[in-house]
Amino acid sequence: MVVERKMTKKFLEDAYAGESQAHMKYMIFADFAEKEGFPNIAKLFRAIAFAELVHARNHYQALGNVKDTVNNLQTAIEGETFEVEEMYPAYKAVAELQGEKEAVRSTHYALEAEKIHAELYKKAKELAEQKKDIEIKKVYICPVCGYTAVDEAPEKCPVCGVPREKFVVFE
Repeated sequence: MVVERKMTKKFLEDAYAGESQAHMKYMIFADFAEKEGFPNIAKLFRAIAFAELVHARNHYQALGNVKDTVNNLQTAIEGETFEVEEMYPAYKAVAELQGEKEAVRSTHYALEAEKIHAELYKKAKELAEQKKDIEIKKVYICPVCGYTAVDEAPEKCPVCGVPREKFVVFE
């Protein structure tokens, strides 16, 4: 019985990972289809991506990984901190060693954004522990590197130089 439960957990973890990757892959494919002039194919990719999100959510919840907001924020902080302190520095170092310029750029962009994300989650957690919501009017995301700004976007992205007008706004 214990072996069966361990297998079920492993299968759910694998299914969650696969569905999560499918969701992201289809969202990326939708953007490319849209740019290439296929709006209905883009719509199909986005719709099925949503279905994959539903599957991933169901698996993640079945694993018992969704808690209250304070605990969910702690999980987010731990994930972002791991990416900042271990994952992206190591990935970037290997990419630099191997002369993979696109990988160096990609990991640098992610590393810089994840630093901001960790701090934002820390502030949100402190407030959530006091039963308060974070004060945010707008969140601005650079569409090239993921740099994140709250309430006001910079004139240009400090990481990659994209102008303010191109930032995606979450209101």
